[in-house]
Amino acid sequence: MSRHFPASASVSVTFADGTRKVFPGKRLNEIFDDALAAFRAGNNLDAKGFDRGPRKKVQQGIEFVPISPDMA
Repeated sequence: MSRHFPASASVSVTFADGTRKVFPGKRLNEIFDDALAAFRAGNNLDAKGFDRGPRKKVQQGIEFVPISPDMA
């Protein structure tokens, strides 16, 4: 996910086990923001994604955010 969904949008997600859950856009945005904050903290990045620590190779972004049906 590289962008936020509109807060009023409803997004249907089908999981690998066949479970289907509808997430409000606002909740998916919160999940994405939490995952992004954890990613930045784990890679010594500041809130804007800039590296303020020692120079090292860092993954440039996240492509997938783990979600589960109980997060809705």
